[in-house]
Amino acid sequence: MSQNTAPSRPHTSSTSEAWASGGTLFAGVLMLVTGIMDVFQGIAGIAEDDVYTRVGDYVFKFDLTTWGWIHLVIGIVVAIAGFGILKGAEWGRVAGISLASLNLIAQFLFLPYQPWWALFSMAISVFVIWALATDDAYGAGKRS
Repeated sequence: MSQNTAPSRPHTSSTSEAWASGGTLFAGVLMLVTGIMDVFQGIAGIAEDDVYTRVGDYVFKFDLTTWGWIHLVIGIVVAIAGFGILKGAEWGRVAGISLASLNLIAQFLFLPYQPWWALFSMAISVFVIWALATDDAYGAGKRS
């Protein structure tokens, strides 16, 4: 009597899973680096009020020292969330999406002071949101 059992194949991840997983790792690194850069940007704004110059007129006007504190606080929290993402913590993913959204808004409001850096940081935030929202390794689809 022979049993016809199909040989079990090891689970291979699809290309989309690999991209999502790699994107999440990259998002964590980007958040860590962006957080550190925001900390430096905040320190520069706090230390010197004239380190940034306004480019044109803009509806949203804030004192540069205020912007320095905003960037410092956001930078610290973004770096911590980036570390959480790299460690694979679920709170890191949720915080990452929330903080990347907040960073997107803050950088939009910071456009008149550093337009190129703000646009670059906004693009990074959009990528981070996408990467963290599409990776199912954190969620119910996690395979062991």
